[in-house]
Amino acid sequence: MSTSFTPAEARHAIELLASRSLIRLVTEIDDNGAIPPRRLAGTLPDLSTHQLRSATDRAHAHGLVRVASGAGLELTDSGMELADLYDAVARWARRHAVPAPVCEFSSRIRHVLDLLTPSLTNESADRPTSDAAETGLAHPRTLLIQWLVGNPQVARVPEPERAV
Repeated sequence: MSTSFTPAEARHAIELLASRSLIRLVTEIDDNGAIPPRRLAGTLPDLSTHQLRSATDRAHAHGLVRVASGAGLELTDSGMELADLYDAVARWARRHAVPAPVCEFSSRIRHVLDLLTPSLTNESADRPTSDAAETGLAHPRTLLIQWLVGNPQVARVPEPERAV
């Protein structure tokens, strides 16, 4: 797939997607269903109140979750596709024992996304083969690009706020 992003877009997208709190939120909802509003802290006790608020705000802003009447916080179609991407990336990481043979699920995802970041940029499009293809990351890279193309709001770098 030849779609590429500017370095700023790639960094912005990966910073969001590799966020431990976002990974935990998306995969928890994917694995166990909607989280009732008052159960978020109890469901993800390893995240601080600030991390939970930040993850839910970012997930809402990027169209990954929604509040379902009566059920609580649930994934949108885009959120479910992201959960599938996380699963595929984590499976690749486990198979290749990266970043270590035993590590946390979110660390595996972050590590692979960090490996993929350079291959997403316009500069990498000029090379005959990407680093991702050379290291066996071609399939996770394709899945990531497909997801980013389908969710352009994630790569969009916010404009700096102007002083009034």
